Amino acid sequence: MSLGLIFLILLHAGRGGGLSDMFGGGFGGAGPTGATIVERNLDRITVITSVVFGLTTLWLTWLWR
Repeated sequence: MSLGLIFLILLHAGRGGGLSDMFGGGFGGAGPTGATIVERNLDRITVITSVVFGLTTLWLTWLWR
């Protein structure tokens, strides 16, 4: 989970573009918030991955108690 989370965070575009442009980050046009469809989906996947990472961390902490 941690490696996946690192990978997803690195895909996010900075102020001047980023690795997400490689996967179509500029495609689809900007919406009213200025984010493309790909960027919004990447945000959702990153949030879900971070929640799963947090839950597995808590579960492992409880398991090794």
